[in-house]
This record gives sequence, C-alpha cells and structure tokens, in this order.
Amino acid sequence: MLTLGGALRPSSDRPLGRWNARSPTSARDRSLYFVHFFPTLFGKDAVAMQPPVVCTPRDRSFTNPLSSIRYLKPGFMSVQIIVGAQWGDEGKGKIVDHLSKDVDIVARYQGGANAGHTVVIPTKGPNGVTSKEYVLHLIPSGIFHRHVTCVIGNGVVLDPVALMTEIEQLRGLGISIKGRLLISHNAHLIMPYHKLLDSIREQGENRIGTTGRGIGPAYIDKYTRTGIRVVDLMNREVLCRKLKQNIEEKNELLSKVYHSQVLDVDEIINEYQEFDKKIDEYVTDTSAYLNSALKKKKKILAEGAQGAFLDVDHGTYPFVTSSSPTSGGACTGLGIPPTAITSVIGVVKAYSTRVGNGPFPTEQLNETGERLRKVGGEYGATTGRPRRCGWLDVASLRYSIRVNGIEKIAITKLDVLDEFDEIRVCTGYKVNGRTMGNFPTDVQTLESVEPQYRVFKGWRTRTSDFRSYAKLPAPARKYVDAIGSMLETRIWMVSVGARRDQTLIVK
Repeated sequence: MLTLGGALRPSSDRPLGRWNARSPTSARDRSLYFVHFFPTLFGKDAVAMQPPVVCTPRDRSFTNPLSSIRYLKPGFMSVQIIVGAQWGDEGKGKIVDHLSKDVDIVARYQGGANAGHTVVIPTKGPNGVTSKEYVLHLIPSGIFHRHVTCVIGNGVVLDPVALMTEIEQLRGLGISIKGRLLISHNAHLIMPYHKLLDSIREQGENRIGTTGRGIGPAYIDKYTRTGIRVVDLMNREVLCRKLKQNIEEKNELLSKVYHSQVLDVDEIINEYQEFDKKIDEYVTDTSAYLNSALKKKKKILAEGAQGAFLDVDHGTYPFVTSSSPTSGGACTGLGIPPTAITSVIGVVKAYSTRVGNGPFPTEQLNETGERLRKVGGEYGATTGRPRRCGWLDVASLRYSIRVNGIEKIAITKLDVLDEFDEIRVCTGYKVNGRTMGNFPTDVQTLESVEPQYRVFKGWRTRTSDFRSYAKLPAPARKYVDAIGSMLETRIWMVSVGARRDQTLIVK
C-alpha cells in the first residue's frame, strides 16, 4: 500500500507519475504526487494544472514547483495571501488595492500599527485629475473599495488610538465603514505600558530598531498569557482585575529597573472602557465570519504586515518583528484552515530596503544607496525614518519563496531604477571563499557573507509613462524576466509608479 510516509522518489528522468520505491524524498514532493494522481483522496475539487510536474535532477540548488501547480479550483475555499517577500515596505498596499476590486473580503492577519500601507488614488479637482496618497496602519487598504468588507484578525495587536484615528480619517473622506469593518474579539490590545516599555528598551545598546509602538511588549504579554483582549473590554470586572495585575507588575519594572514614571490604573481602565463604546459595533467572532464566508464561496484576500525576513521564526532573528508575516501566519492570525488557501502572492521591490538594525547583505552605504533612497522616497510610512537601501537580493528571495510557498510575484518600484546606467542583482553568497547553498538566517553568518552580483544594463527611459508590459524598454523587460528565471517563479505584475493606472500585468 502506498502512503504519504512511504519511501517514494521520482525516477531520474521520467514524469512525476512514474515513481519507484527507492529512498525517501521530500514531503512536498510526495504531496504534489498524491494531489496530482490521486485527487479522490483530496476531494473532487483537488486538481493539478497540465502538464504534469516533471521531477528531474537540476544543477541549481532551488526549484519552485509551486509556480506551475494549483491545488484547488477557483472559487472553492478561495483565499489568496499577499506577503512581503523582503524586509517589508515592498508596496503591498498598492497590490492589495489592485486585487481588492475582485474580492469580497480583505483580512489583516498579524502585526499592529507599526506597518504603513500606502495607496495612491486619483481624485478629480478644479485643475483636473490629481492623485492623493492615503496611509493606513491597521485597517486593510481594501476599505477604499465600497463592496469590500475589511477584517482585523485575532493575530493583530490593536492600538485603540491608531484605530480611532484611521476610522475618523476615513469618515472624513466620505468613506462609509458601517458594516464594512469587523474586528476580532480575540485580538490583543496595545496598552500605554507597552508603548512606554518599547521606547525605553530601544534606548539601550542592544536596540532592535523597532517603531516604538508597543508591538513587541504586547506580543510578550500575549504569549505569557497576561494580555488584554478586545473581549475583556466588555466585562469591567475582568478588565479591572487583569489591568491591576498587569500594571502593578509593570510599575515595579518601570520604577525599579528603568527608573521611569509609573502608570495610573483607574485612568487606563476608564480610557479603555470609553474605547470599547466606540468600537463595539465592529467587534465580532471574525473566525466564524470568515469560515461562513468560505462556505458561501466568497473570495478572501489575506494581507500581512512587514515582510518575510522580519518573521519571528524565519527572519533575521533577533532583528525581526514579534509575529509571523509569512504566509503560515494567515491561518493562525485569522482562524481559517490551511485547506482554504489557494494561492500565495509575493510582493518584491525591484531593489532592496530595510528599516531598523540587522544584517543587510546588499546594502549600499554610498552614492548608490542615497540615490535609491531619494528617487524611491524611501522613508518609513509609519515613522518617517530613512530606509537603508541596496540592490535586489535573489539569494534571499529564493528562501522567501520557499518558506511562503509563493507561486507568483508582483514587482514594485521598477521606475526607481530608470536612470541607472547599470543595475546589480545579488545571485548568491560566498563566505570565506566558499559558495553558500542556502540563505543563512543566523546574524553572524549573514553579516559576513560576500554578495555575488550579476550586472544588467540600465534602460534610461521613463517607465512610469508605459501602460503595457510588452512596450517597456527591452533592457527593463530583460531585467524583470531574468528575476523570474533566477527565481523559477512567475512574474505576474510590474508596478511602474504609485498610481493605480501604473500597474502592468505580465502576460
């Protein structure tokens, strides 16, 4: 009998269907085999695209079979996940805005108000059509589409001040959110002491480079099981008991360790109960709502904050965020099953940026880095901090594709490279003269790698004026196509500007 745990591997030069029992192969290969050739095991909606995947020996260290296979028919448990494939700030807000026109629900699954998603929308004025920029930190950018319901999932840590500011901002723009914004009753709250502790810890020698918005300390309380959740606001007795216990402990830490001001328990309780009155209409069991929507065959777009290399498990630890921006975080952060996921889209900036401390192999501490920052407007949407800039790093992106299961890519900010005579792409690393096979996530190794570059000719043409990928300058298309080839992953979209109409679909 054949089982998923059996010792199976493909023949060296035959299609995947012709297997022999030699030695164990990867779990992923076994899964692909069974989904393709035994769809009845997975239900009538489990199908694979033709032609069959061919598994043959390769000289390269990375292959991406996910780019040529679909597990589920469109419309069946349809959830797309949008992930930042780098260190965040890839332009996910624009891609979410683009996709929102074709979905019913956009759901945020992790992070907090430490992320800024920017959307540029054309508006009519006395001088014709102009563009206006909007920055959201908590509410998904799908809110700009009237038919979309936006969800803040249980994996998000909620800052009451930031949330109410965004709600008022949207109301001021004439955007109705009544019945269109849902907040998980299980989402954890960021308290005043979280922000205070975050800012104090960032003053030390071992600072991570956080935004100081209290995200990390809020997640600490979540995992030590002392956090305050939205549902706790509904019961004053429970809220008072939890807050008094927490604040007494935090005051001890603030006064005796950090020699800082202490906090007033009653003031915080009153403040957060007022917040409860304002958000009560939005609070619900979002996991139940999303799963009900899946049964009704609604289309859901799940968006994360930050990027894969800031993932607490898979990123450049300890210089990471406190949650899981990778695609796996969508299921736990929203309360939906993995079987509902139909595709994962990775957003990749045409070069690389990073905010905060930590290793950055392709960083350009020179005129090139300054030029990328200036032309690209590389300043944080949340803090305004200047971003560190460097060349695109394909070696790290291979790792990101692997841990996220990315099957297609949207490249953003290609126009920033328009005036460069030559453009470099890191294709791999060397350490002490030896080529590395995999991306190292330990800081010590990553800080010592020597990037290996491939040089591309620049195109010296204003790409933001083009509205068709096929009409882009040949060197620009060569650059994009080479990225797809090196990653063995389909390039699906290219953005050549911040506006909606500066979005090119690659056919």
